[in-house]
Amino acid sequence: MEETVNLQSQEQTVTTMQIGNYPVMEIALEVMNMFDKKDKVILKSKDKSIPNAVAVANIITEKMLKGNIRVQKITLDTVDAAGIGRMISTIEIILAKTQ
Repeated sequence: MEETVNLQSQEQTVTTMQIGNYPVMEIALEVMNMFDKKDKVILKSKDKSIPNAVAVANIITEKMLKGNIRVQKITLDTVDAAGIGRMISTIEIILAKTQ
């Protein structure tokens, strides 16, 4: 659970967070704190930790910051795992402050 990318533009600041198999409420609290300084947070996850990313997005948008944060975009993809011959699903959820 670490901040992997920090982009800054003229109007918005964006942070990308890689979601792993950490306690969901711990991640949700960290994401909630990121919105103090950031306009957007991108949650990225793969394989078995995808449900954690979805749960964090739901907790943030429906419970903790309801009405202040919205899901802007969800991207689902599948990548070929190099060398092991199986496909790995990935998800990217963009959470943004409402205007």
